[in-house]
Amino acid sequence: MSTDDTKRAPLVRRKSFAKDAVGKGLPADQFPARVRDGLLIGYRSVGLGVFGTVCRCAGMPLEKLALFANSSQVEQGSFLSQLRQAARLTFAGGWLAPFRVIGPASLTAWFLQYSIMGIAFQSCDTMLSAAMGTPRLPYGADLMDPPGKGVSAEAKAANADSPAAHSTKQAAKALLAPAIAAAFESAVSNRAEVQRFYGLEKFRAVERQISSNAVARACGPAFLPNALRNFVMSSTSFVVAPILFKNYYPQEQKSSQSLFAFALGLNVFFGNVIAITQQAFWGRTLDYCAAGGGRPANYGEVIRSGLRAEGVAAFFTPAKWFTRVLMNAPAQGTLPWVYNEILPMGEASFLGVMQRIYAVARPKQP
Repeated sequence: MSTDDTKRAPLVRRKSFAKDAVGKGLPADQFPARVRDGLLIGYRSVGLGVFGTVCRCAGMPLEKLALFANSSQVEQGSFLSQLRQAARLTFAGGWLAPFRVIGPASLTAWFLQYSIMGIAFQSCDTMLSAAMGTPRLPYGADLMDPPGKGVSAEAKAANADSPAAHSTKQAAKALLAPAIAAAFESAVSNRAEVQRFYGLEKFRAVERQISSNAVARACGPAFLPNALRNFVMSSTSFVVAPILFKNYYPQEQKSSQSLFAFALGLNVFFGNVIAITQQAFWGRTLDYCAAGGGRPANYGEVIRSGLRAEGVAAFFTPAKWFTRVLMNAPAQGTLPWVYNEILPMGEASFLGVMQRIYAVARPKQP
């Protein structure tokens, strides 16, 4: 063995939990590939739903702190002054007050928010890749491979167009997939988020005044800024983090630990820096809707009035960013690591169980 091989050996052994799991081999297929793909999408989505629900429920005080800090109820002031104001509002009803706004709707919405985000993104990635003739975005053990490795022969053959056309298709897919996923995520989560922001009684009172039809009632107030925020975070978790890590992270330093740190840092210093502006937009829109007992959102007026009153600080301050990071980073910041490293570890066992069930349930050939 050469000196270089000796130096690289420890890195190979600890490269990736997902790599180790995949290396054991998935069970031999006994059902069609489309069934296998559908089962894996379901497995990953349920896993994300459970993970997200547990994290968000445990971090409810941090969420309330961020919601108040990004609303117009907290006045301008120093970093610590804004944090103190948000904390007083969060715990005005006692130390357990943040948890009292959690109801069945919130638990259901959290699970659906993360699971549907996973289902929608994976399904869009699969369908758009097939329609455009582009490779799917990297996932799991693929992230630990060198750039360019892991692209199937079929994808390479389908990608016979010019580099400019291929890049355009990839960019279009990288925008469309998280945009569709974010729209679905907001459709199932925004109403419950508004409920937690207002509290149950105030939410019902405001909703009676502003929800003019069934669709608006289902989506909840301030749907647009909520969807824009989710688009930023979905793009960060499922597009930006895996692409940058696979293609630009030093190959010899790739590991499960480095993926965890890289994804968390990207969430804190990139995704949330952008998303905080939409979070503040969402909070100020809800304050606008609640004025006078309830009125429909006017997004243009919300932006103009915020800029007139506080300037850029209406939508971004260090305190707003800090509280948003406290709320979001534990779940969303570690999502790429859970999605690409933890969930793949159980795929072989899950498929083995499903294939045994399929072998028993499928019609016998005459």
